[in-house]
Amino acid sequence: MLEIRNSVAVITGAGSGIGLTLARYWIENGGKVVLADIAREPLEDAQKKLGGETAAVVCDVTHEEDCARLADTAIERFGQINLIAPFAGIIMDGLLLNTDRDSGKVKGKMSLQQFQKVIDINLTGVFLTVRECAERMINHNCRGLICLVSSTGSLGTAGQINYASTKAAMSVMPKTITAEFFRRGLSDRIRCVAVAPGYVGTPMVKGMKQTALEKILADVPINRLIEPEEVASLIGELYRNEAMAGDVYYIHGGLRLGSKG
Repeated sequence: MLEIRNSVAVITGAGSGIGLTLARYWIENGGKVVLADIAREPLEDAQKKLGGETAAVVCDVTHEEDCARLADTAIERFGQINLIAPFAGIIMDGLLLNTDRDSGKVKGKMSLQQFQKVIDINLTGVFLTVRECAERMINHNCRGLICLVSSTGSLGTAGQINYASTKAAMSVMPKTITAEFFRRGLSDRIRCVAVAPGYVGTPMVKGMKQTALEKILADVPINRLIEPEEVASLIGELYRNEAMAGDVYYIHGGLRLGSKG
């Protein structure tokens, strides 16, 4: 069993949402955190609120040099990396093809920019963050976990062909990375998993129109949103338990998507 105390977590998207909640959980359990976000102000606010042993790096995860600098900062400041949590992500929802209700003809479609930007941040950004941080973990003989974020959206949610595609990719990455590390004799030191939350009670979700929120909750058997703290707790247990490797762990309150997503 690994201990969080004195371990070092590198978390992107740490200025808000699940990333910030995980950072708080890590600090409260005696760990150290390298916070990364593209927005400087939320990042600095997060560092002030968290206290503990933290470093903050303004980072665009789509840029190789930024991800390399992030990984180097963790090593230079704390000497190791034990948890890689590439949680930076965005949504830009829309239909692949939007048809007119009266004529049945296509009146709009998802733009290439709308598709590509989500892919760049949610997929390419994860690849670069994991590649750079895992390289330092290997070279500095670190032990720990790569924890990706998938989603129930990976099962196919209407209006999210861009987002759902990235989250489906996160579902296969733990198996791929584990297999590669196994071949190189690294998988006993560096594991890879993904967590797949359902509807999480972030400020953005809780701020939705009440009618829309009620419609969401109607599909959740536990009759409430998943709290960010519950996701962070799951990640903590996945980190501690070294038997957990190479798979996706759902945390969705029993949610099952219907045929219309």
